Amino acid sequence: MLSNIKNLDTVYVIAEIGLNHNGDIEIAKQLINVAASAGCNAVKFQKRTPEVCVPDDQKNIERDTPWGRMSYLDYRYKVEFEKEEYLIIDEYCKKKNIEWFVSTWDNESVDQMEDIGVCGYKVPSACITDLGMLNRLNKTNKPIIISTGMSTLEEIDVAVKSFDSDLLSILHCTSSYPCSNDEVNLNMIHELKKMYPENVIGYSGHESGLQISVAAVAMGAKIIERHITLDRTMWGSDQAASVEPEGLRKLVRDIRVVESALGDGKKVIYESEKSSREKLRRFK
Repeated sequence: MLSNIKNLDTVYVIAEIGLNHNGDIEIAKQLINVAASAGCNAVKFQKRTPEVCVPDDQKNIERDTPWGRMSYLDYRYKVEFEKEEYLIIDEYCKKKNIEWFVSTWDNESVDQMEDIGVCGYKVPSACITDLGMLNRLNKTNKPIIISTGMSTLEEIDVAVKSFDSDLLSILHCTSSYPCSNDEVNLNMIHELKKMYPENVIGYSGHESGLQISVAAVAMGAKIIERHITLDRTMWGSDQAASVEPEGLRKLVRDIRVVESALGDGKKVIYESEKSSREKLRRFK
């Protein structure tokens, strides 16, 4: 569980639905089904108050959408779930035995999610410098995960120090969609582990393919987050960098294989080796 993430023996795998549901609760349910059947630990959504989060100079910009031409502000409301939908999601995730939580983008969204009773929160990379929201999240006394894309080490440190909870986890991330392999920089996982030895360190991936996310587990990531979609050709800015259902199944499978192979780092002679040792070693 997210509340016990420090003590988990396995990698906590988050299927980031985000806004890939396109404002359709039935698509959201299908994505929850995909995540649950693949063996993910949680699904995550994004919650914004469009009136607050959309810059004033962008609110009235017209754009073409699958629902016709509309202002950018109207579009953001179109794809945003409200309390009614999240209550349905809460019930559905309980039925599917999978956790769910949200990335919040403003204080109003935190208040709404608190009313519903969400189990935890994520701070998106875009909001890591919103100290007012970080303070509001800290007051929830719930597990918090922060992403560190497009951030300096100084910004990350200020954000980390904004929380007094020992339930804080930190994800290495590069905020490009999709992210090129040469900008992933998995070695930052080691650096974050050195900087914050008391916190769980993970990886939020936006790359194409699965190999890099699996490699992150081998490098010590205890949380893996990937965007998921029913089809990468669907409408939405995150769809192209998302993992489709079969890919998600393979990703979780390979993560479980790698984590089982990591071991404890202590050199021992296994029972399976003893007969070979007896037969093949000439000098004892």
